[in-house]
Amino acid sequence: MNTFILNRRDFLTLTGISGTGLLLGCTASIDPQTPIVPLDTTPQSLNLFVAIRPDNTVDIVNHRSEMGQGAKTGVIQMIAEELEADWDKINVIQGLGNRDYGSQNTDASSSVRKFYTKLRQVGASARTMLEQAAANYWQIELSQVKAQNHRVTNQINGNSLSFGDLAELAAKQAIPDAKSLTYKKTKAFKLIKQSIPIVDLQDMTSGNTTYGIDVELPDLLIAVIARCPVLHGKVVSFDATATKQIPGVVDVIQMPQTANPVLFKPVSGVAVLATNTWAAKKGRDALKIKWDLGSNKNYNSDKALNEMLDRAKQNAKITAFKGDIKQGFSQAKTIIEAQYQVPFEAHTPMEPPAATAYVQQDNCEIWAATQNPQAVMKHVSALLGIKQNQVKANVTLLGGGFGRKAKADFAVEAAYLSQQSAKPVKVVWTREDDIQAGYFHAGSAQYIKAGVDNNQQITAWLQRTVIPTIGSTFNAKAFDPQNFELSMGFNDLPYDVQNLQSEATGAPVPARIGWMRSVCNIQHAFAIHSFIDELAHAQGIAPNQFLRQAYGQDRQVNPFNDFNFKKYGNYSEKFKKHPILTSRYKGVLDKLEHLVDFAQPLASGQGWGLAIHRSFVSYVGVATKVEIKNNRLRVLDCKVVVDCGIAVNPDRVKAQMEGAIAYGLTIALQAKIDFKQGAVKQSNFHDYPPLRINQCPKIEVVIIESDHAPGGVGEPGVPPVAPSVTNAIFAATGKRYRKLPLNQYFSV
Repeated sequence: MNTFILNRRDFLTLTGISGTGLLLGCTASIDPQTPIVPLDTTPQSLNLFVAIRPDNTVDIVNHRSEMGQGAKTGVIQMIAEELEADWDKINVIQGLGNRDYGSQNTDASSSVRKFYTKLRQVGASARTMLEQAAANYWQIELSQVKAQNHRVTNQINGNSLSFGDLAELAAKQAIPDAKSLTYKKTKAFKLIKQSIPIVDLQDMTSGNTTYGIDVELPDLLIAVIARCPVLHGKVVSFDATATKQIPGVVDVIQMPQTANPVLFKPVSGVAVLATNTWAAKKGRDALKIKWDLGSNKNYNSDKALNEMLDRAKQNAKITAFKGDIKQGFSQAKTIIEAQYQVPFEAHTPMEPPAATAYVQQDNCEIWAATQNPQAVMKHVSALLGIKQNQVKANVTLLGGGFGRKAKADFAVEAAYLSQQSAKPVKVVWTREDDIQAGYFHAGSAQYIKAGVDNNQQITAWLQRTVIPTIGSTFNAKAFDPQNFELSMGFNDLPYDVQNLQSEATGAPVPARIGWMRSVCNIQHAFAIHSFIDELAHAQGIAPNQFLRQAYGQDRQVNPFNDFNFKKYGNYSEKFKKHPILTSRYKGVLDKLEHLVDFAQPLASGQGWGLAIHRSFVSYVGVATKVEIKNNRLRVLDCKVVVDCGIAVNPDRVKAQMEGAIAYGLTIALQAKIDFKQGAVKQSNFHDYPPLRINQCPKIEVVIIESDHAPGGVGEPGVPPVAPSVTNAIFAATGKRYRKLPLNQYFSV
């Protein structure tokens, strides 16, 4: 298999695109006596994603961003499965930004779950066109031919033609009606449900590929930007005299003033353009800038988080309800309440943001490590005052993303500087830039109060969340949490509770707030799964037993009707296709109980904790074993069970769960962004450390075999990690820790 990045020419000439994104063809008369001789080596396009070459190879476009998660491989598996293509004869083409593909926003764990049906349709459609071409050539019925293993066979006489033989004829066939297509049964899959290595593996491990930071062009200038340390601050004046004396520095350009809403626009600052990265960085260091730090200059995150805790104790806007909460508490024998806190967080992908732009007249070409090339097109065109189709967005490989690279700001910066300098410009973010000037996961506070009756049934559940909303990035006046934020592990409680009330309010915003891997599930899962563990221990019941009891009978949890939450998002999936099923929660619990004997006594200072969470329409359970000795916290073991529906590539599912454990443990143990006088205090991995290899526990992942529609995989493993750790600490020590990160209490 070969992989290619599409750069200066379109893979396809797109005309007559239908609503499904398939290229409408035309019928042609075919003389069955005419030998099939390719006229040239041009690939023949069967649809927007598939082209057949006369050399019998197949070009398949990957329209998603690859950042190590395996989306590119999964996309090709889904198309090639129905196409009946030989895996070794596939050329993978990285697609440009193009709205005809549908969404290219590679976040929300959506690459497989959102495109599973559509991409299988793409493959089935192309296969049918090949079969129709062969049937026409042999002058037999379509039902009398069959595509298999990169050939189409005449089932009457056994003759066969390769895909390459049929390339030109197939391209002339009409696009078949979607309703006429046939699909493989699950048991017939040869590629889907197989652990195929990621297609870029050899290139990644040999250094023979291009990440955003690797792009090179003739006469390219490198830009490093000194950004205002406080959001909505601005440049009063700057002195670049010393900067311009540094060899290699070419220009110094002031960036536009930060504007509301912040969206993906540049923030106030000064850019240094040079012939190499070192000169640009040294030039930035030599700048003398006078800042007006603006209205956020007194923001202190520790103070703000404490204010959020205070606010969480007060009544707020009711966002979901069921029954009568007051009556529910009156029926309770035991009532407990608790508060939880999660700090601000940074994404910290291993490769910081990088983008290259070249603006020429009314056109702009971008090369970026972006999760969303269409957002690049939209926001670059808005900045430059041109049409979106005048922006060509090339997608490089990404050295991690975690949601950070779904924001187009670094590409917009590159476009602005290219326009101003009339040169191709690559904007490089340093690690310090990324930690101090990016988009942040919002710090938050949660409050939960619940009552339990004599039968150990939950009679009432009151919960509040206080969050600086992501909506503020898109609307400067937004304050309260958005419906999509409340749909993430908050207003979709799976427990059998007859009386429930959910409340929410916002908090002041000190920085650009963005979505990070698993988004609001992080704080909501931490609070809710910690609290259910507290309820279990308050009743003297083992947490796994109480959890099973809390799920109640096998049923569908319907936030629309059960909780009067009429705008439940369900991760943009139809609820009928992806309902919330307590049977799937319990199925995960069953597997965890098979992996861990929670009743078995452990050594002193050791304990198991568990948490099970649904996010991005997948169900993930994590059981974590910890040990505390001499105030040192060690995470020894993590058992992970995932029900993600059909696992298109089990090895990628396993890898994402392993990565999620590391990411979740970083959040649980040691990640915290502090704002002091409006600016981020942390700067690099020495004071914002990711999980180190010596901290990583043993990890075992079990995938539940399922025929449910595929769910997300990249993010769902993160939310249950932190509560499983704090629950394990309680099992080991009898002490509760309700604020993250845990390194404020332990050596980790």
